[in-house]
Amino acid sequence: MAKHVAVLMGGFSSERPVSLASGNACADALEAAGYRVTRMDVARDIASVLKDLAPDVAFNALHGPYGEDGTIQGVLEYLQIPYTHSGVLASALAMDKERAKIVAKAAGIAVAEAKVMHRLDAAVAHVMPPPYVVKPVREGSSFGVLIVREDQSKPPQQLYSADWPYGDIVMVERFVAGRELTCAVMGDVALEVCEIIPEGHSFYDYDSKYAPGGSRHVVPAGIPKQVSRRIQEWSLAAHKAVGCRGVSRSDFRYDDRFGEGGELIWLEINTQPGMTPTSLVPDIAAQAGHSFPELLTWMVEDASCSR
Repeated sequence: MAKHVAVLMGGFSSERPVSLASGNACADALEAAGYRVTRMDVARDIASVLKDLAPDVAFNALHGPYGEDGTIQGVLEYLQIPYTHSGVLASALAMDKERAKIVAKAAGIAVAEAKVMHRLDAAVAHVMPPPYVVKPVREGSSFGVLIVREDQSKPPQQLYSADWPYGDIVMVERFVAGRELTCAVMGDVALEVCEIIPEGHSFYDYDSKYAPGGSRHVVPAGIPKQVSRRIQEWSLAAHKAVGCRGVSRSDFRYDDRFGEGGELIWLEINTQPGMTPTSLVPDIAAQAGHSFPELLTWMVEDASCSR
């Protein structure tokens, strides 16, 4: 009998629409690969629903808080349902941008200078010389990311908003100019480096991530071999240092405006990379010879508890 896979999607974070797109794309591909699939739009009763369903594997296509931060992973551990992607600790650690950077830096990976503070404090006056970036410490998909340019006389006043939805703690990080690069790790192998070229956007924001034609992916990236190798080494080092399992993706900026020996900076690691038709990991995996169904099959067969 075909293995029964519950694809967990939706949920109630800011990234719900992305998760639904990821989940449905994954469910379609897993069905094409021969699995018996149940699509589950995750609500607060997910533990009892999963207990009754008793699938062989939970494919985690959730993004953001509750799905990517160790919460659902803990539920699956209690229920002893094997699941994809990273476990409780690695998920929680990677979701916290401040703590993930501490771990990456300790592993010898270059990170940008940053300060973590309440958003109201970041709104009063510049806490570092512009240009810099303000980002929520526990969001993904570029939600709440604000770039402060050199000519801005004061910080983003959106931070004062009473209906700011991204949490009160933000990271103020030195802006690193240059090229947007990313590298996926599959198991213990770093795949090719991909360059992301936003089309009509100033940076790789939500629309350039998910809108068709919002960005162009170049795999392998047209960068010097030694830079590509360092990105692969740091991606694998971050994956191991954080304790990730399955597939992860590390994001970088490479400033080569003044020559090939430019600055390379690690930004963050994603334990639940997007799996929409415009997502990065499927493109990177395809370059390595893994079709979308084959990539997902590998993830399902890799699933376990105690990750």
